[in-house]
Amino acid sequence: MNRCHKFTWYTTAFLLVFSVTLTKGQTLKPVQMPAGCLDSIPDLMKRYKVPVVAASVFENGKIKETKVFGRLANGSPANINTLFNVASLTKPVTALLTLKLIDAGKLDLDEPLYKYWIDPDLKPDERYKRLTARIILSHQTGFPNWRSQNPDKKLAFMFDPGTKYSYSGEGYEYLRHALESKFHRSLQQLADSVLFTPLSMKNTRYGWSDRLDSARFADPHDTKGERIKMVKITQTIAADWLVTTISDYTKFGLAVLTGTALSPETFAQMVSPQVEMKPGTVENMGLGWEVMTPLENGEYLLMHTGADDGVKTLIILLPQSKRGIILFTNGNNGFELVKNIIKNAFHFKELTP
Repeated sequence: MNRCHKFTWYTTAFLLVFSVTLTKGQTLKPVQMPAGCLDSIPDLMKRYKVPVVAASVFENGKIKETKVFGRLANGSPANINTLFNVASLTKPVTALLTLKLIDAGKLDLDEPLYKYWIDPDLKPDERYKRLTARIILSHQTGFPNWRSQNPDKKLAFMFDPGTKYSYSGEGYEYLRHALESKFHRSLQQLADSVLFTPLSMKNTRYGWSDRLDSARFADPHDTKGERIKMVKITQTIAADWLVTTISDYTKFGLAVLTGTALSPETFAQMVSPQVEMKPGTVENMGLGWEVMTPLENGEYLLMHTGADDGVKTLIILLPQSKRGIILFTNGNNGFELVKNIIKNAFHFKELTP
């Protein structure tokens, strides 16, 4: 696995942003976002040595504002057309693509995927027959995050599929192989026809391409604000290295937030807790999203984070009140900046019993 994936990890967003763990029976009240909740970003960029930040805020099911701050490595101002590697924010996109195929009746959420793909490493272990899109999208495959973490570098089950949560990029890659085999099209081709073109996401693709403009790319930076030398990933990876702009990803976020991308039945499946991430808390995985419930008045929250070396990203959506925020940063201190922005944006009140 390429070096970048050694830095790909999933942070439990509630711990990351709010530094609390909600146990069952406790709720938080998200307060209306204040005007100018992004105004502190330039000062935070200086404090945390993050060169570029892109952000979008949703209110009442509409885009309230989209802003991009900072300058690129070539000195030009960053803007809404700046290209980012959004790391694991790739996964919700792959999840939505899969769910749209399910919505169209072209795939079943619970059909065994071995009909389409069996990883060669798993052929001696018939537990592969239990793998489904539901199990993969809710991170219950039993795989490690990446097979490179195993001593022999081969894919293997750590536990029986469908029995508990364990975050895995390999699961999404398994799903990619199954989709490509079933439909005889690349993941990029499927995404273009099913998701990117309908949403007018014209600057979004899996992996880097020489056809893209390097001068528009937000290069990664370390904790000191120094540029990290890296090789852009050109291969298609279902779990990582989606290249996109804040403008494009905002279109994606809005489609999820308003429920327009899926039928009500499939949307309900996506946001329903499938497995506890941490027993005794309200941290659950839905299909492609971490689902936090309950907040006050039955509100629930969808989250995903992304982290590669020099890249930290986050999306939070509140589908019932139609609010949300997206943040892209190109610095290893990006989550420190994100925490400050989220607290300012939502003003979550104290825990209540």
